[in-house]
Amino acid sequence: MTSIELADPGAGRPRLHAVAADEVADPADLADLADRADLADSLVPPGAAEPGGRVDRARATAAVADLLTALGRDIRSPHLAETPRRVADSFIELLTPRPFQATTFPNDEGYDELVVVAGIPFDSLCEHHMLPFSGTAHVGYVPGAQLLGLSKFARVVERFARDLQVQERLTRQVAGWIEAELAPAGVGVVLEAEHLCMSVRGVQVRGSRTVTSSFTGVVRDDERTRREFLARCGLRGMME
Repeated sequence: MTSIELADPGAGRPRLHAVAADEVADPADLADLADRADLADSLVPPGAAEPGGRVDRARATAAVADLLTALGRDIRSPHLAETPRRVADSFIELLTPRPFQATTFPNDEGYDELVVVAGIPFDSLCEHHMLPFSGTAHVGYVPGAQLLGLSKFARVVERFARDLQVQERLTRQVAGWIEAELAPAGVGVVLEAEHLCMSVRGVQVRGSRTVTSSFTGVVRDDERTRREFLARCGLRGMME
C-alpha cells in the first residue's frame, strides 16, 4: 500500500447520495434510511464487515440538539429548529450502505486479462473528525473461475465507504472483499480523495489529495500487469 499527497484540485463529479444538501427529502426517503439499518444484517454481502449498531434516529437528533446548544447556538431559532433532525438524517445516510448481493457469473470463456472499472466516485466520513472525504476509486482484477457484475464494483466501494473510515482501511477492505468473493488471480484498488479535515480545518491545505493503493496476486507481483492496471486508470504518475 502506498500513500501520496498531491496538490491537484479535483473536478466536479456526480454524487452517489440520494438527497443533495439543498434538497428537501421526501418522508418516504427518510423512512427508507431507517429501514436500511434493519435490512443490513440479513443482506450484507459475503466477505463484508458486519454493520454497526442499530440506528436510533430520535437519540441522534437529540444529541445534535445538545451539541448545538453546547456550541452556544439557540436551537429555538426558526433557522435551527429543524437542523438537529436534518443533521441526524444526513449522518444516517452517510453511515448506512445500501444492501446488495453480489452478482457473479462463471468464467466459461476462461478470460484471464485485466478487468478495470475506473473513476468510481465515492464519499466517506473521516472517523477522527467526522468530516467528509471524497474522491475516486479505481478497481480491477484478473479473473479466476468467477466474474463479477460490473455495477457491483461501485456497490462494493459504496458499501465500505458509508462508514466512519480512514482511507487506508477503506482501500484494503474493497480489495479484500473482491479477494474473498471471487478468488481472482489478482486485485488492484487505488483510491484518490480530498479530506475536509485537512482542507477546511487544521493545516487548511485546499486541493491536496491522498492516494492509497492495495495490490494482490499478479497485480502486485507482475510488473507488466500492475503497470497496465495503473495506465488504464490514468495513474501514470504511480508507474515511476
